[in-house]
Amino acid sequence: MDAEFSVPGSKSLTTRYLVLAALADGPCLLRRPLHSRDSALMIGALRELGAGIEEVPGDGGFGPDLRVTPLPPAPASSSARDRTVDCGLAGTVMRFVPPLAGFVAGTTTFDGDPHARRRPMGSIITALRGLGLPVQDHDAGSLPFTVTGDGSVRGGRLVIDASASSQFVSALLLVGARFTEGLHLEHVGKPVPSLDHVRMTVRTLRSLGVDVDDSVPDHWRVSPGPIPAFDVAVEPDLSNAGPFLAAALVTGGTVRMRNWPAATTQVGDEWRRILPAMGARVELDGDVLTVSGTGSITGGTFADTSELAPTVAALCALATTPSTLTGIAHLRGHETDRLAALVVEINALGGDAEETADGLVIRPAPLHGGVFATYEDHRMATAGAIIGLAVDGVDVVDIGTTAKTLPEFPRLWAELTATARQPGTDEGTHTP
Repeated sequence: MDAEFSVPGSKSLTTRYLVLAALADGPCLLRRPLHSRDSALMIGALRELGAGIEEVPGDGGFGPDLRVTPLPPAPASSSARDRTVDCGLAGTVMRFVPPLAGFVAGTTTFDGDPHARRRPMGSIITALRGLGLPVQDHDAGSLPFTVTGDGSVRGGRLVIDASASSQFVSALLLVGARFTEGLHLEHVGKPVPSLDHVRMTVRTLRSLGVDVDDSVPDHWRVSPGPIPAFDVAVEPDLSNAGPFLAAALVTGGTVRMRNWPAATTQVGDEWRRILPAMGARVELDGDVLTVSGTGSITGGTFADTSELAPTVAALCALATTPSTLTGIAHLRGHETDRLAALVVEINALGGDAEETADGLVIRPAPLHGGVFATYEDHRMATAGAIIGLAVDGVDVVDIGTTAKTLPEFPRLWAELTATARQPGTDEGTHTP
């Protein structure tokens, strides 16, 4: 394998900029955003609340740019209306959008795909009530629920337990500047997972001129004030780049990714640390990241890999030495229980994986072909595709679930791996 590729914009940054554009003091432009099911759900949710979002010609090669007109001032209560937001399986929609419902008059119902009703939502519901917003969830602490707003939110001091998801913190920070009294958010409980995503939120707010103080651990203060209109280019999604970079390690080939940012808050930048630890040669030259495999994959201990964990686990299943993944207990509450799903699917192919309290242990074992289920989870689909590069006869079920964050995955994967064939095989990975 010797290939070069690029990926569309970051899902995490696209969703954050969309929310902030809906709250800004004037029209905004997002250049090279991600177009996927998750971003379409976010666009639909913000439109339902009253924001204007228009596709305009772009030059990123992965779809149009987005022009966003912010939410209008709340109408008089006499003209308030009810509305419904479809969250699908998008954690960012079900957690980032409900606080915005306080800025529009009327009642907003939030619901999503069947599995979305099993995702942790209690902390957001509790936070909304703490902000004075009426919430009806039938004491379930999950979707579906309704939020009633009157056009303004006072804000002030708010205490939550965000140990189930960093998105609870980001959701409130994104809207804090628009609260009348700003926001002083405090987390109590077990450590917040995926703090890299909270740091991304803070950096994004600061880049737009919002005053955020995170100098005290587990405390965030957002000063009240306008969010200036902006014109921004979205960084490529480094997490989505992971499976393609991993392909170099699996095949012993070379893969180059274009447009790698010089500085970023994306957790995907950790590939520059993780892949060398597993035996790859990694070099960043300008904005091109080159990964070369050496023909062998080495296991190890990997902490706090967050959304990268399924790709890391797939590589560990192919490694010649044992691996331990820690600090990822929160993945049990994602699109599926990713820890349980990875163990079941790796072991079904002959692997040796088991769950721990906060992660996985994966030991070397000869793998064989078989069906790799995806559980409607895009990261499971790409994990199966990685294993299928090295193991003949792996059938990845519903590769189309990658449309959640990367609709182009099947095409890009086919192009990237077209010349990568393992000894003794003719077809490589089959992805029906």
